[in-house]
Amino acid sequence: MTTSISPPDTVPQEKTVGHRMPFWVNQRLGLLVLVIALGILFGVLRPAFLDQRLVLFPLLRDVATLTVVALAQMVALSVGHMNLAVGRMAAFGALFAGLGYDRLHLPMQAGLLLCLAAGAAIGAVTGWLIARTGVSSFVVTLAMDFALLGLVSLMYSALTEDAAFTTRPAGIDALRSYSLADICLGPICGSPAIPQLAQFTVLAMLGLGFLYGCTRIGRELLLTGANPAAAELSGIPTGRRVLLAHTLSGLLAALAGFMAAAGTGTFRASIGDDFMLPSFLGAVLGGTLLTGGVVSVLGTLLGTALVGVIRKGLDLLGVGLESLNIYLGCILLLALSADRIRTVVSYRKVVRST
Repeated sequence: MTTSISPPDTVPQEKTVGHRMPFWVNQRLGLLVLVIALGILFGVLRPAFLDQRLVLFPLLRDVATLTVVALAQMVALSVGHMNLAVGRMAAFGALFAGLGYDRLHLPMQAGLLLCLAAGAAIGAVTGWLIARTGVSSFVVTLAMDFALLGLVSLMYSALTEDAAFTTRPAGIDALRSYSLADICLGPICGSPAIPQLAQFTVLAMLGLGFLYGCTRIGRELLLTGANPAAAELSGIPTGRRVLLAHTLSGLLAALAGFMAAAGTGTFRASIGDDFMLPSFLGAVLGGTLLTGGVVSVLGTLLGTALVGVIRKGLDLLGVGLESLNIYLGCILLLALSADRIRTVVSYRKVVRST
C-alpha cells in the first residue's frame, strides 16, 4: 500500500481521462519483478541459493526483521523526520525483554509487551523533545543514539556477566527455528522457507496499512510531513502527531530488536548495530519520501527483500563484506537520487498543469 497526501488536483478533467500509468512506472511492481529476477539469477549461478532450509529460511527471517526496522524508519519519515537512533532503540527494547526473562522469569508474551513498552517510551521521549524544543530530528535522534549506546552498554555490564541475557522462555526457540512447514492442517503444511517469526512483520504491516490508509490520524501524520505549516493552520495538532510518529517508531524498533534477539537466541548490547542502513534502504527503495507525506508499507517490504536478496546472493558468489557495503551504499545513493528526481518531476507536472 502506498499512501500519500498531495495538493488538490488542478489538472483539467479532459487531460486526465484515459491516462494510465505504464506498468514500469509502478515502483512496487518494478521492485517485485526485480526481486524475482535476481532470485532466479542467483539460483542459476548458485543453485544452493534456492535451498529452502539452509538459505531461504534464514534469508526470509532476516528480511522479516529488517522490514520491521524499515517500517520504524518509515513512520518517522512520514512526518518528514528521521530516526537515527532506530538501532539503539531496538537494543533498548530488547534489553528489557531479556531482563524480564532472566530476572523476572516472565513468559515470552509478557517479555515482548515489556520490550514494546520500553521502545514506545523511549520513542515518546524523543518525539516530545523534538516537538517541544523545535530542534531538528536529525540532531535529537543522533544525540539519543549516543545516549542509548552508553546506557545500554552500562546496563548490560551491570546486570550480566557475559554482556548478554541467555535465559530463553518457552516458545522463543520455536520462533527462531520453526517455519510454516511446522503448521499443518491435516496433510497440508506450509512452506519450510517461511519463518514463523514473519508473523510479527505481517501484523506490523497490517496495522500500519490500516493506520495510514483508513484513519484520520494516519492522514494527519502524512499532512504533517507534507506541509507542517499548512497542517498547523488546518487545525492538526502537529506536535502531537510528531510525538505519535516517534512513539510508533520506537515501538517498531523495539519489536525488531526482539525479533533479532529471538533469531539469535540471546539478548545482547550489540543488537541493532547494523540497523541504520537497512532502515533507510527498505523505506526509500519502497517509495517513502524523505521529505514526508508519502509512505508505502508494501513497498518497504519489497525494498527490504531486494536488499536481502542482493546481500545473500553476492555473499554466495564470494563477494566480501567490504564490497557488499559499497554496493549497498551505491544502491542507497541511487534511491535517494530517484527520490529527488521523482519530487522534481511531480512538481513540474503540477506547474505545467496550472
